[in-house]
Amino acid sequence: MCFIISTEMGLSGARLTLTQQHDVLCDVCVFSVEHPAAGYRKIFETVEELNEPLPTEVTGVLPSWLSGSLLRMGPGLFEVGAEPFHHLFDGQALIHKFDLREGHVTYHRRYIRSDAYVRAMAEKRVVITEFGTAAYPDPCKNIFSRFFTYFQGIEVTDNCLVNIYPIGEDFYAVTETNFITKVDPDSLETLKKVDLCDYLSVNGVTAHPHTDADGSVYNIGNCFGKNMSLAYNIIKIPPPQKDGSDPLKRSEVVVQLPSSERFKPSYVHSFGMTENHFVFVEQPVKINLLKFLSSWSLRGTNYMDCFESNEYIGTWFHVATRDPAAYLSSHKFRTSAFNVFHHINAYEDQGFIVVDLCTWKGSDFVYNYLYLANMRAEWDKVKESAMRAPQPEVRRYVLPLDIYREEQGKNLVSLSYTTATAVLRSDGTVWLEPEVLFSGPRQAFEFPQINYSRCSGKNYRYVYGLGLNHFIPDRIVKLNVRTKDTRLWQEEDSYPSEPLFIPTPEAIDEDDGVLLSIVVKPGAERPSFLLVLDARQMTELARASVNTIIPVTLHGTYKPRTP
Repeated sequence: MCFIISTEMGLSGARLTLTQQHDVLCDVCVFSVEHPAAGYRKIFETVEELNEPLPTEVTGVLPSWLSGSLLRMGPGLFEVGAEPFHHLFDGQALIHKFDLREGHVTYHRRYIRSDAYVRAMAEKRVVITEFGTAAYPDPCKNIFSRFFTYFQGIEVTDNCLVNIYPIGEDFYAVTETNFITKVDPDSLETLKKVDLCDYLSVNGVTAHPHTDADGSVYNIGNCFGKNMSLAYNIIKIPPPQKDGSDPLKRSEVVVQLPSSERFKPSYVHSFGMTENHFVFVEQPVKINLLKFLSSWSLRGTNYMDCFESNEYIGTWFHVATRDPAAYLSSHKFRTSAFNVFHHINAYEDQGFIVVDLCTWKGSDFVYNYLYLANMRAEWDKVKESAMRAPQPEVRRYVLPLDIYREEQGKNLVSLSYTTATAVLRSDGTVWLEPEVLFSGPRQAFEFPQINYSRCSGKNYRYVYGLGLNHFIPDRIVKLNVRTKDTRLWQEEDSYPSEPLFIPTPEAIDEDDGVLLSIVVKPGAERPSFLLVLDARQMTELARASVNTIIPVTLHGTYKPRTP
């Protein structure tokens, strides 16, 4: 049974059959559900790829205009032979597709033929080090061969399990290294491995680019700047070329942002882009580059071993203009320490930049709690681990663009609709305090999605997200960022994924459209389904159920069918 809770409608509108607990924080209703049966373990188990698409059983009514493919990426292989992968972001990349056509839906999936996957399958062991799993030399080699293998340098993974998005006319599966993988969105075949270092001065880029209306793709990655210090490059990949050439060949760095520490760049997973500005949040979770370079090949270090946190340096907001592209070095925005992985949206209003983020309080790295041993534990152990982790919050920060020395000590934010503040200090920095848009004890609002084509970089009202209950995904939430009202979809013993918003053709209202989410219901006869929700009311329109378990997916895209 699904249900809706909304502070707009009150709790009387909810149909509840589960163990429940209501907490109200910051005018937001938070609904907490217990999962003692631990069915969530099923989304962290290895599955086989499919030789051909499977039919689904459709219940409800699919919108007649909804025709295309939902493409999703995530881990699908959680061990190789007797060797397990240890972290959520280690499993080998599996691409999923729900194809919708004339009221019928099929499901297909295939593994990305990365070097990491192909070699692992051939040698029956972990061959390339992943995010939280170190690869060791082949035990069948003699001791001298194994010793010298340690000194062959760092082999960066091409396991592109995080996201998939278009560049020009092509689709690429991506992770956060310098490697991306071109795939066929119809057959799901792996086509080509691409090294971004062949085109750009970056060590890697995020899995969350921004796309302009003309098809230009913007992203950010760290690089070596002047005097061998670390910096962050914002790059641009142009839209599809009229001559049919590869847009990657014309990609460029548009602006460089400094790093606050020379050999310790911050971990960056996403960034903000308004109509006229770029916004980069430099968080206190750092990559110790010296440790990365010096100890990796000697001690079997993995990526997670090279992260460190610094509570005292806080968090910095960097701003650059887009046209002409220039770093605003005179604008030094700072606040207390927090983790951030997903930007929700950023926009300009009356001389201010409004930045909405999914945050986690403090400098303790949230990824420390995403090891598979934690995610697969008994429910009481899952909750116990989550209690030690940073507290999640959706926050709004406001950055003033006009800063005058004589305004020192006063709140510079004059927007009437927010309680966020910005105060100029004597050292020239502007101290930011946020407005909290959503907060609940161990209840995270993450994997945010907006009506991107209409609202990206603009003032907006609604954001949709995946509700994490002590890190376990168990609900889909709609948040009104202006009123802080929430609506949600939730079903007993069901585990949804990031909801993707698809607007209704010729829609007038911002929330006129549907949400697509892959949901796993382990105890059902058909244990996985594509859920189609009315984005306005958060009510179910249809589901397409399939007779197979679908493991956890991270991010994805929707490819509409062309006439």
